Amino acid sequence: MCTQWEYNKDLYYISCKGTASTGNHCYSHSFPSEVQSGLLEVVSPSPGFYPSFTDLKETFGDTQQRVKWRTKQNLDYSFLMLYAQDKGRFYVQLEDDLIARTGYFQTMKNVALQQTSVEWMVIEFSQLGFIGKMFKASDLPVLVEFILMFYKDKPIDWLLDHMLWVKVCHPEKDAKHCDRQKSSLRIRYKPSQFQHVGTHSSLPGKIQNLKDNDFGKQILHRTNQNPSADITMSLTAYQHFSIEKAYYGQGFFWALTPVSGDHITISFHQPVTVKRYLFRSGNIEHPGDKFFNTSVEVQPANKLVLEKMKEGLLSTYEQTKDGYIRIGAFVNGVAEGEVPPVHKITAIRLFIHSNSPVWVLLSEIFIKT
Repeated sequence: MCTQWEYNKDLYYISCKGTASTGNHCYSHSFPSEVQSGLLEVVSPSPGFYPSFTDLKETFGDTQQRVKWRTKQNLDYSFLMLYAQDKGRFYVQLEDDLIARTGYFQTMKNVALQQTSVEWMVIEFSQLGFIGKMFKASDLPVLVEFILMFYKDKPIDWLLDHMLWVKVCHPEKDAKHCDRQKSSLRIRYKPSQFQHVGTHSSLPGKIQNLKDNDFGKQILHRTNQNPSADITMSLTAYQHFSIEKAYYGQGFFWALTPVSGDHITISFHQPVTVKRYLFRSGNIEHPGDKFFNTSVEVQPANKLVLEKMKEGLLSTYEQTKDGYIRIGAFVNGVAEGEVPPVHKITAIRLFIHSNSPVWVLLSEIFIKT
C-alpha cells in the first residue's frame, strides 16, 4: 500500500494508490521534483502490521475474498490516519481514480475553517463511500481506535456511521432523532467536489460504476476567439472530436496515440501578429491524455527573420530545417507563452518529438493577436 498527499499549513490530503513495490517506482519516476521536495511521500507499512486473514468470518453474504479485501482496506485506512495525525490540521481521504472540481482545495479549506460554531466530526465532500471525507487531525486517534476494534466486521463507511451513533444517539429515542443528532456531527457539503471515474476495483473481478450525482457537469473545453485558419495534421482524430472544433471552441480535440514526427499545423488565412499562445491538453475526465515532448513552433511571414537568427538577434530560439522557429514546449500538459518579436507569422505548429504512451486531448487553444 502506498500513500500520496498534498500538504500545506492548513490541509493535508491523502489517497491510497498501488502497491509498495510499484508505487515507489511510479512516484519517483513520474514526480521526481515533488518527491525530492517532500510534497509527495510514499510510505508502506511493515508486513507485521497486518494479522492473518485466513480465519475471517464471512458476513453480510460476502465471499471470503471480499471479506479479506474490506478487512485489509480498513487496516490500510487506519495506517494512513495514524501516519497523518501530526502532519496537518485536517485529513481528507481520497482515492487514485477520482476527478476533482476546479478550485476544490480552496473550497474545502474555506468550508472547514468556517465551521466555528458547531462541533463537527466529518465533512463529506462526496456522497460516495469513504471518498472525500474530511476529519480534524485531532480526531484521528479516536477514529482509528474505533476502526481497529471492529475492522473485521464491516466496511469503513459503515463503521464511521456506527461511531457517530455511539457518540450522539440515545438508545431510548427513535431513528429520526438519532439521524438528527448524527447530522450535527456529519456535515454534507454540496456540490460534491469529487467524482469517481474508475471502474475496476482493487478487489479482483469487482466492477464498480459508482457515480456521484451531486458532482454536476464539468467544463470539458474552453472557448476562445482565434484568427481564421486552415488546420492540417498527421494525427488520427477519435470519432467526432476534431481539431477544428477545438480551435473554434465548439468542443475538444481527441486523437489516437501520437508517434514521433506527428504534427498539428495551424495556417492562418493571412499573416497575423500573435502576442501570446496557450495550448491546454487533457481535461477533467481524461487528465492523463496530455502532450509530452511536444514543441510549439511558428513560421515567420518575413524570411528576413530567419536571417536575423543567423546573425544572433534571435539566437535564443532554435530554427527548424523547414523554416519554423521553436518558441516553446508543453510542460505538465500546458504550453503557453509570448511569441518573440518576429512581426507577423503565417502558421503555428505543434510538433511531437517522441512516441507518446497515451492518447492526446486538447481542451483549449488560444491564439491572442
